[in-house]
Amino acid sequence: MTAQEIVTRIQKKLQTLGIVWRTQTVDTFKAGAPETDVKSIATTGMATFDVLRRAAAAGRNFVITHEPTFYNHQDQTADLEKDPTYQAKQQFIKQNNLIIFRFHDHAHALQPDPLVAGSARMLGWTKYASPAEPRIYVLPTTTLRELAVDVAAKLKGKAIRVAGDPDMKVRRVALGPGYGVPSLTSSIDVAVGGEAAESGGNVEYILDAAAEGQKRGVILLGHMMSEDWGMKEVADWLRPLVPELTVEWIPAGEPFVPSR
Repeated sequence: MTAQEIVTRIQKKLQTLGIVWRTQTVDTFKAGAPETDVKSIATTGMATFDVLRRAAAAGRNFVITHEPTFYNHQDQTADLEKDPTYQAKQQFIKQNNLIIFRFHDHAHALQPDPLVAGSARMLGWTKYASPAEPRIYVLPTTTLRELAVDVAAKLKGKAIRVAGDPDMKVRRVALGPGYGVPSLTSSIDVAVGGEAAESGGNVEYILDAAAEGQKRGVILLGHMMSEDWGMKEVADWLRPLVPELTVEWIPAGEPFVPSR
């Protein structure tokens, strides 16, 4: 089975779910030849050099990544041709006959969104999902401090960021993946997301809310910590589509380290 045949199966499955493949999308082949025969598949949050090495060592020559491979959203490489890091990565891909495909736009189109569901499952929040409000979880009452510690431990995050009163009581939490954080409304206590600007967004709102005596909090996981787990969900989703092949999730992992 070729990589293109696998992508065609994905597209046909999405069609049965009412998801039309977009004509304008970042979900395209990023490296390697689509007609290459696939030995087995790896899914990952980001096709870093380290992930590609692990995939090649495990014999997974088709890597399905959620995020870009070449350092920008569109994977435009014209300005990278003489860059030694880019050259080394491309050389490794060719030497190991790897194929890389991005599954971003259409992964988020699935319901439920696997990039949210993956983090919720790792956090143990699935059973607390609001039946009527997407991405809202009604947790047993805790504090912002205790919630942040628990989130960091369960997601193995070493550099999460927290804004808000650490001792505030927390129950209703909004969970969002990747770039941006769920909007803070009066109906939730804490927004948990990937990354966000400090000005003109939820962090600034938190500071203003605190100044007014309101209780709001934000937990920023980092982009990869908020979505990497979702590609494990995608691996589970893929297996029935390609029963002939092994599908493995290879985590990209936390890219940041504590300052001390």
